[in-house]
Amino acid sequence: MDHLAPSNVPVYATAEEHRAIWERCADRGHPVLAVRGATRGYIVKYDLQHLDRELAPEAVQALRDRVRSRRPYPTGTDPISESEGIGGEAGAVSGELHTGTEQAGRDLASHISEFVLDRTNWR
Repeated sequence: MDHLAPSNVPVYATAEEHRAIWERCADRGHPVLAVRGATRGYIVKYDLQHLDRELAPEAVQALRDRVRSRRPYPTGTDPISESEGIGGEAGAVSGELHTGTEQAGRDLASHISEFVLDRTNWR
């Protein structure tokens, strides 16, 4: 698997659903890529920790650049702030990127799936 279509991105809201997704991905040897319903919007989450892997620095930078290029820059924010520019945190092992709607979360997760799922980007 090297890409997830938006319709195939799992969405969860409860701790039980969260655990089931992480266990399913761990059992299959896949990284986690899912959308969590939050109090104010949705959060795209990715995680490679259970695989004892991380994204290479070049892949993290490319992922950040790709996310930033899709987002309008919010007025009144710090133009140097990485977390404001990408709407969350995008690290080598895991990340949480904020979106306003479930569909936007699914679209963003699909968009970054090529970085997270591509094993040539791991180390």
